Amino acid sequence: MALYWLVLGLFFQTLHAHVDFFTSIGQMTDLLYTEKDLVTSLKDYIRAEESKLQQVKQWAEKLDSLTATAVQDPEGFLGHPVNAFKLMKRLNSEWADLESLVLKDTTDGFISNLTVQRQYFPTDEDQTGAAKALLRLQDTYKLSANVLSAGDLPGVVHKSRMTVEDCFELGKVAYSEADYYHTELWMTQALKQLDEGESSSVDKVTVMDYLSYAIYQQGEIDRALELTKRMLKLDPSHQRANSNLKYFEFQLEKQRKAEEAEGKKEVQEKEKKKVDKRDVQMKRSKDPLPERKRYEQLCRGEGVKMTRRRSSRLFCRYYDNGRNPRLILAPVKEEDEWDRPRIVRYHDIISDYEISKVKELAKPRLRRATVHDPITGKLTTAQYRVSKSAWLTAYEHPVIETINQRIEDLTGLEMDTAEELQKDEPDAFKELGTGNRIATWLFYMSDVPAGGATVFPDVGAAVWPKKGTAVFWYNLFASGEGDYSTRHAACPVLVGNKWVSNKWIHERGQEFRRPCGLSETE
Repeated sequence: MALYWLVLGLFFQTLHAHVDFFTSIGQMTDLLYTEKDLVTSLKDYIRAEESKLQQVKQWAEKLDSLTATAVQDPEGFLGHPVNAFKLMKRLNSEWADLESLVLKDTTDGFISNLTVQRQYFPTDEDQTGAAKALLRLQDTYKLSANVLSAGDLPGVVHKSRMTVEDCFELGKVAYSEADYYHTELWMTQALKQLDEGESSSVDKVTVMDYLSYAIYQQGEIDRALELTKRMLKLDPSHQRANSNLKYFEFQLEKQRKAEEAEGKKEVQEKEKKKVDKRDVQMKRSKDPLPERKRYEQLCRGEGVKMTRRRSSRLFCRYYDNGRNPRLILAPVKEEDEWDRPRIVRYHDIISDYEISKVKELAKPRLRRATVHDPITGKLTTAQYRVSKSAWLTAYEHPVIETINQRIEDLTGLEMDTAEELQKDEPDAFKELGTGNRIATWLFYMSDVPAGGATVFPDVGAAVWPKKGTAVFWYNLFASGEGDYSTRHAACPVLVGNKWVSNKWIHERGQEFRRPCGLSETE
């Protein structure tokens, strides 16, 4: 039975949470409606006790305006990572503060509604996950804290600024992970916005306390000392600052004497060796993704190198796969995306109706995608992969069967041995008895305003999402040997949301459709 895999590609990189709100726009849109319902209930409550709850009324009006805009285009609104983070923060922290404020009131309509809804709210872990997602996007796309805070991202429709409290929250999340690189970036941004006059419940001394320690942990004692002195001007009695002042002065003097002992030449050589703070942080955190820098370059559209001679051999054509009966009168548009390995794209290959039907069938069963753990040998969720997936079989709906037939017509490969269901053990291919994955077919079912490319780090290829298209490549040489140049990874979505669907085609059944080659790399 042929099968089709749907993956909801997402814009977040975080730790696994038990409800995974932060990993799925599909689920988070429900939160927007939940929040809108809460705002409506809150406004009813305010009308009953308006004179007593003026502060609550102001809060509700602010949220009412925000959610009214958001629910008009939920996916577009949540496609902005700052909006997603702020939604997590509001529902996990700020609504709880509001609940405490009004719990003593006699009118219980709003309280009852809020208490019932809270069981579906995101957790601390979800909020932390959303924060880490922003940090991943910041690194992958080389975004400054100032740009993210201002919400100035490409393709953004629902622009949203970050407050001092938001920046401070990101800095605290990084600090709790001993990620002093990002702690510095976001505490610096929080301090900048405070210096510019933004009002906040977070004071400068608290921000500088975190910032000075993060800077000290990265080896810049002189900067940490200057910040500590600034703290003491604002709060001369700050106990930790007074203690740190003496300690930093002692460490600087110790460092100065060591440099004098080493001599000027050694000091100059040290100055030449500029340390990349992020490189240090990646080593400290034991980043699970290999080739991180090359991967991120490709995600940004950098480093894609192909000579003019090679690119001149890439063509577009109408394709009927050797006069396939179903394609003779309606050949498809095929475009060469890359030459080695050969990656082709098919345009207008899946209709809007088919896309909507696949989404409709898949949404109720989306589950967190897994990866193979090389240490335990088991499938597990990963910190760096937060997409959700669902399996759809051909007998579930005629649309799925039609799509499967279309893939078979274009590739010439047998679909009956494709994977039928998602296995939970690492030797799933062996149990299927269908051999290794010979080829991959990937549908793009949404446009992505920014980010979301499929990249091949070994060869420098990057394929960008375009709704209604599909890309295809062989994972194995004709000899059956693995083509490691087809190793690929999905880039996080910066703005928008990404729906893709994979068809993994296996070796068995292809013996006469793709005969074995004589050489290893044929």
